[in-house]
Amino acid sequence: MTSTRTALTYCRICEPLCGLVAAVEGEPGNERLVSLRPDDEHPLSRGYACPKGLAFADVQNDPERVLQPLRRVAGGAPGEFEQVTWDEALGDIAARLRETIDTYGGTSVGQFFGNPVGFNVTAALWSGALMTALGTGHQYSVGSQDINSRYVASKLLYDSISQVPFPDLRSTDFLLVVGANPLVSRGSGVRAPRVKEHLSAITARGGRVVVLDPRRSETARAFEHVSVEPDSDAFLLASVVQVLAEEDLVAWDAVAAQSVGVETLLDAVKHFPPEATAARTGVDPATVRVLARDLAAAPRAAVYGRTGSCLGRHATLTSVLIDALALLTGNLDREGGVLLGQAVVPFEEVAEKAGRLTYDAQRSRVGDFPDVMGTWPAAIMAEEIRTPGPGQLRALFVLAGNPVLTSPDGPHLADALEELDLLVSLDLYVNETNRHADYVLPATTWLEREDVPFAIVASSPWPHVQHTTAVLAPAGEARPEWEVIDEVARRAGITLLLPAWLGTLTAPLRYAARRVGLRTTPWTLVDLLLRTGPHGDRFGLRRGGLSLRALRSLPRGRMLPPPRGGRLAEVVRHPHGKVDLAPAQLAAEWDRLRSRLEETRDPAYPLRMIGLREMRSQNSWMHNSPTLMKGRNRRHTARIHPDDAAVAGVVDGAPVRIRSAVGAIETLAHLTDEVRPGTIAVPHGWGHAAGWSTANAAGGANSNELASSRVEDVEHLAGMALLNGIPVAVEPV
Repeated sequence: MTSTRTALTYCRICEPLCGLVAAVEGEPGNERLVSLRPDDEHPLSRGYACPKGLAFADVQNDPERVLQPLRRVAGGAPGEFEQVTWDEALGDIAARLRETIDTYGGTSVGQFFGNPVGFNVTAALWSGALMTALGTGHQYSVGSQDINSRYVASKLLYDSISQVPFPDLRSTDFLLVVGANPLVSRGSGVRAPRVKEHLSAITARGGRVVVLDPRRSETARAFEHVSVEPDSDAFLLASVVQVLAEEDLVAWDAVAAQSVGVETLLDAVKHFPPEATAARTGVDPATVRVLARDLAAAPRAAVYGRTGSCLGRHATLTSVLIDALALLTGNLDREGGVLLGQAVVPFEEVAEKAGRLTYDAQRSRVGDFPDVMGTWPAAIMAEEIRTPGPGQLRALFVLAGNPVLTSPDGPHLADALEELDLLVSLDLYVNETNRHADYVLPATTWLEREDVPFAIVASSPWPHVQHTTAVLAPAGEARPEWEVIDEVARRAGITLLLPAWLGTLTAPLRYAARRVGLRTTPWTLVDLLLRTGPHGDRFGLRRGGLSLRALRSLPRGRMLPPPRGGRLAEVVRHPHGKVDLAPAQLAAEWDRLRSRLEETRDPAYPLRMIGLREMRSQNSWMHNSPTLMKGRNRRHTARIHPDDAAVAGVVDGAPVRIRSAVGAIETLAHLTDEVRPGTIAVPHGWGHAAGWSTANAAGGANSNELASSRVEDVEHLAGMALLNGIPVAVEPV
C-alpha cells in the first residue's frame, strides 16, 4: 500500500510567498508530489494561494524536465543535446572556464540570472561569490526589464540602493497606484498575499484606491480608474507635484525635516502644469488638479508604483516622483503612508555598509551604462558578446533565466549566444535561450531544496519569515545550483569560501573555517546574518531571537513586529542625513522630459504597446503546465481598442501583425475597450520554440521582439529596456 504524507512549505514563484501544504506519496527515495493546496493556518497568507502555486505539481512532475546533464552534440544545431555524466560535464566546464580565464582574464566571464534566483538564497549567494572571485562586471539580470529603476531612484533619494519603500496598506486612507495591477501580481514590491482583501478594506473604511493605467486592469476595474497614455507617468506625476506647489498644498514641515533640494524639484516641475502635459498624458487638467488636492487632503496617503511605472523612457525619474509625492504630502516614513523596510537576513544592509551594493561604480563597454548593484542592462548583452577588445564577454552562466524571451530583440541575442566560447545553463527545461548552450544542467525545483526568504520579507506591512526544508528529494540527477557552482569553481581552481562583499563581518568565520578544515556553505552565512540581524538571537544574548535553528523549529515561520514610521534616519546614507530631492543625475533627465512635451506620434507607428500580466502565467517559464494552459489561457492575444481595430481593418479573434521599428510579431486580436484608444496591450513571455511541448503548442508571440536593444533606446540612468509605450502599428495578417 502506498503511503501518503503532507509537508508544510511556501511558494517561491512570486513575492507573496504563500503558505502551502504538499501531499506526497510513495516510499522514501521514490516519492512523488500529488498536489499542493493553500495552508489555511499560515499566519500571513491564511489559506490563500494563486493558481500558479497550486499548479506547480505540473512542473515538478513534468516528463519534459531536464533531469540529467545535457551536452550540446558536437557540431549539432541549437537544441541538439546528448546525456552525459555529472563528472564529464563538470570536468569539461571547469577546464574550459579555466582556459577562458587564463587567456582573456576573469572579466571575460559573466552570468545572467532570472527571476527565480530572487527566491533562491543559496543560488543567489554562490553565483554572486563566483562573479566576485572573477572580478567581472558582466552580470545581467531581469532587473533591467523589471525593477532596477526603482533601485536607482532609492540610491539617488536615500543613498540606499536596496531600499524599496512600500505602502502601509493596514491603515492608509488614500492609495494611488501607478502602473501596477496588484490583484494579479499579488503586490509586487509589497508582500501582501491577500492583497484584494487589504485593498477592499481601504474603501470599506471610507478610503479610496485610485489606479493610473492605460488599461482598465483587474485592479482598475475593482476601484477607481484614471486612464492615462502609455509611458506618460513622469509627465503626470510632475504635474501633480506642480499643483501641490502652485496651490500651497505641500507639507512644508515634513519637507524641511526630511529632505534637501525641494526648491530645485519645484523649479523643475514649473514647466509641467496639467494644462501643458494634458496632450502627453491624456488626462484632463481638472482631473489632475483634483487628484493632487485629494492626495494632499487625505489624512494618510500612500503612492505605489511597480512594473508599469518602471519600464518607460523616464523610469528612474518616475520612481523618484512617486517617493517625492509621499514626502511632499507628509506621508513618507509614516504609518498609513509609505514605510521603509528592515531586512530579517540583512544581506543588502551589510553589503551597503561595505560599499559593495554599488551604483555607477563601473561602466559597461557598450553604451557606457552605470552598473546597478553590479549588473548591466540585459539589452546590451548581445553587443558585449560581439564587440572585440579587453573585457569582451566570452563565457556565460545562465541561472533560471531565458533572456532570449525576456530581453529586448531576442533573435539578435540568440544569434550572439552562438558566438560564445562557453555557455552553461542551470534550469528546469531546455528553453529558448539554453537551447544554444554547451551544457544544460538539471537544477532542483523549490520543492527540492531548503530555503529561507532573504529580501522580500522587509517589504510588507505584515512581515513574516519562514524556513522550509526540502519537501522532496531531487528528481533524477538534479542538484542545487550552489553546489554545482561550488564544484565548478573548485575544479577550475577558483576559491570562493564566503562572498568577499561581506568584508570584515565574515573574516573571523573564514579564518576559523580554514583552521579546522570546514567547508563553508551558504547556510553558514545565512545563520550568521540572521543571528546578527535586527531580529536575531545575538548568539544567545537575546532571548527569543531568531537563528536558523530556531526558524527550523517553526514549521509555519513567525510573524514579526509590524513596521513603524520614523526609520528614515536609519535608512538614509547621504552625509546630510536627508532625502535628496534634487540629485545631480536628474538635472539632464528633467531637460529630456521637457524636450518631449511637444512630441507627437509617428504616423507610421500610431499606437503604443504596453505589457500585460496574466493571473495564470508567470513570465516565460510556466507555460508548460497543462493546468494553467487550459481554456482561454492557451490563446495569446493582443488587446486592441475597437476604434483602432476599425481603422486598421482588424477583426476580433483574427490573426494580427504588430510592427515596431525593430521587429514584427503575429498573434490574435482581442477587441476590447479595456485599453484606451491608441493603446494595445500584449502579454509577455510567450512565443515558445524549445523543449517544452505544451508551451510550444500554445503558440503566441514574444512581445519583446518589438523592443529595441539599441543603446539610444535604453533608459540611461538604470539601463531599463523600453517595454511600455513602444510605438507600433497593427494590421491584419
